[in-house]
Amino acid sequence: MVTMSDVAKLSGVSTMTVSNVINDRAGVSDQVRRRVLEAIRQSGYRINVSARTLRSGRTGVIGLAVPEIDRPYFGHLATHVIAQAKERGFHVAIEETGAGAAGEIDAIAHSHKLQFDGLILSAVGLDPGDSRLSGGDYPIVMLGEQDFSARFDHVAMPNEEGTKAATAHLIDRGCRRIAIVTGAALDGVNVVTRRYHGYLAALAERGLDADPALRFAVDGMTLAGGRAAAHRLADSGHEVDGVVAVSDTVAQGVLRGLADRGLRVPDDVRLVGFDGIPEAAYTVPSLSTVAPDHRWMAAKAVELVTARIDDPSRPAAAYTAPFDLMLRESTR
Repeated sequence: MVTMSDVAKLSGVSTMTVSNVINDRAGVSDQVRRRVLEAIRQSGYRINVSARTLRSGRTGVIGLAVPEIDRPYFGHLATHVIAQAKERGFHVAIEETGAGAAGEIDAIAHSHKLQFDGLILSAVGLDPGDSRLSGGDYPIVMLGEQDFSARFDHVAMPNEEGTKAATAHLIDRGCRRIAIVTGAALDGVNVVTRRYHGYLAALAERGLDADPALRFAVDGMTLAGGRAAAHRLADSGHEVDGVVAVSDTVAQGVLRGLADRGLRVPDDVRLVGFDGIPEAAYTVPSLSTVAPDHRWMAAKAVELVTARIDDPSRPAAAYTAPFDLMLRESTR
């Protein structure tokens, strides 16, 4: 069996230096780090994770469980979480939950089974009162729309305030018949209901009536769903001069669907999305969007989960991310 001492001899450094490289500690030059990693590769050395866990009580891994990994928003969020975790000496394991309570409960169980030091969970289907959600002293940070703050650390999106600002922006640009393209369900507490309430609040504040006929539901939060909703909007005969989309991905589909029907953005219809994904800046026209501070969210979630790893008994805390309204060609 190849040992750490063998790797140290092969790379011409001390055993402590090899340990520092393996554990991604600071204080090792890039040149030495590369030499040690090459020695590990050549020798076939394998880290004894179980032994290291027994010694330290930690695996150095944080779980990140998200509803879908093929959505630009969650990929963008994961990139920031990985970067923030690395700064604190942790690796990140990513799991897809399928946006359902069963998958989210499984993610918690798997994180226990695999001995992750903590879990950041983007909860969609879970209810705070779910009896399966024991909590205990296992470090979990919740992301999402449900209010878990009484039991878990929670980092939320600025759903109502962001959508309210987006809708108010369209009104300020002269729009008076503003449609919303969003999910079908308007019950419960979720991203759809919270953003819809923000849309309604902006209309009420500006003295405009909310027309239920201007709510167009998507079959899924996808490009295809947004495109199909835009087709129904254009074919409905309703006069519309602005559209608020529940997400940037849906908004990109709406942009395509309006173009299919010969409607120009922003000349005929102004359009704004939500999420601030990087791709929104590259559509034609570029997409105005509510841009939550994803780096802030990731930093706060990692800060909270590592703090709870260090002190499982600390009181739960709740935070809402700041946001900017990124104004681009689609609303000019």
